[in-house]
Amino acid sequence: MRVIVKLFATFRDGRFKVREFDFPEETCVLDVIQSLNITPEEIAICYRNGKDAKPDTVLHNDDTLALFPPVGGG
Repeated sequence: MRVIVKLFATFRDGRFKVREFDFPEETCVLDVIQSLNITPEEIAICYRNGKDAKPDTVLHNDDTLALFPPVGGG
């Protein structure tokens, strides 16, 4: 199944901004995070198709997954 992954802020360092992946059916958010060498603790915000997603959320064909690390500033 095709999933588009969007990385934000420091997650882009040495990775990518937007990339399309093929994953097996029943892949969940945690599987994608682990395939990118990101730990669940590093994720501050995770959206599937613009809505909040948990690590055990199962992805579907043509989903878009957006991952955000904690960010600071002011």
